Amino acid sequence: MRPPIARAVPLIALLLLAGCGEESQKPAAQVAPEVGVITLKPQEAKISTVLPGRVVAYQTSEVRPQVTGILLKRNFVEGAEVREGDLLYEIDPVQYNAALASAEAAVQRADATLVSVKLKAARKTQLLQTNAASQQDVDDAVAAYKQGEADVKAAQANRDTAAISLDRTKVTASISGRIGKSTITPGALVTASQATAMTTVQQLDPVYVDLDQSTSEMERLRSQIAGGKLKRPADGVQVELLMESGKTYGHKGKYGFTDASVNESTGSVSSRAIFANPERALLPGMYVRARVVAGVDPAAILVPQRAVSRNPLGQAVALFVDKDNKIEQRTLDLGEDVDGNWLVRSGANAGDRLVVDGTQKARPGAAVKTVEVAVDPATGLAVNPTRQADARPAAATTEQ
Repeated sequence: MRPPIARAVPLIALLLLAGCGEESQKPAAQVAPEVGVITLKPQEAKISTVLPGRVVAYQTSEVRPQVTGILLKRNFVEGAEVREGDLLYEIDPVQYNAALASAEAAVQRADATLVSVKLKAARKTQLLQTNAASQQDVDDAVAAYKQGEADVKAAQANRDTAAISLDRTKVTASISGRIGKSTITPGALVTASQATAMTTVQQLDPVYVDLDQSTSEMERLRSQIAGGKLKRPADGVQVELLMESGKTYGHKGKYGFTDASVNESTGSVSSRAIFANPERALLPGMYVRARVVAGVDPAAILVPQRAVSRNPLGQAVALFVDKDNKIEQRTLDLGEDVDGNWLVRSGANAGDRLVVDGTQKARPGAAVKTVEVAVDPATGLAVNPTRQADARPAAATTEQ
């Protein structure tokens, strides 16, 4: 038989192992995750709306012949800049030279006839004083003289018309601008006021941008301005263009006018802005987007865009820290993009603490440790001023 001590040793070992197991199963104390927050404050923000638009030439001139004839010459380079009055085309002037010569001869004939009837009227008037001519003869002579004057004026008008037709054989530019391709070549027959334009000249500096805005958006902005929530910009309505590449056009635009009627098919209102275009970067027909600064909100609530996400329903959501230092998720009603931030219409208020850093560690309802951070406007990233100050190298000390 084994001694009692030998039997007790294994039992003590089992009890010690069980105790160690119970200690290992005790949960470790959880440390609250650290998140970076910013405290929302009301601030002045320019409220803008982005509208689709098309570039339209400031002036457009479709060049058509005003006389009929054979095209002799084209005097421009397609795609070049032309000035008002530059010669573009030459039409065969032979028949118009002949017509002008005939009209000038008709004027000379009318002048000669006028001299004859004028003298006859004068003689008849003198003969009437001696009763050598009847009053009827005098009246006929005076009427013939006046008809001769009218014939002269008609002949002169015909001569001027012939001169105009001859001058129109030289087709000139009616405006300054960039000329397009020619639809006709020398040797072809052109007709007066034909349907097809010979070419088109467009003035490209400045240019118009035609914009479309929904009536609901326009009404919302008007009501906010009327209610005092928005103030009109001190320097007027500002317009800037966003190119298809995403870049901002280098010249600011001036707001022109808003149409007085609504497009029945689209339910939108057209408006127009004008932009300088010295580099010819904007071409007619180009699609652009215009950011129109319609008002200034003196107490806007802005949140960084990187702090906002979307839930499965497509709603904008963000994480906030409540008064108990616990995470809560809120649904936000967002407005316009303001310099990398979203304008919040509802869902957030001044004084709320918004989580902008460490969102991957935060869960709704969980307790967290907050650290006030700042957001770099250039990158949109959170910056901890305290940590940056601590990270600076200490000044070197010199032993005395």
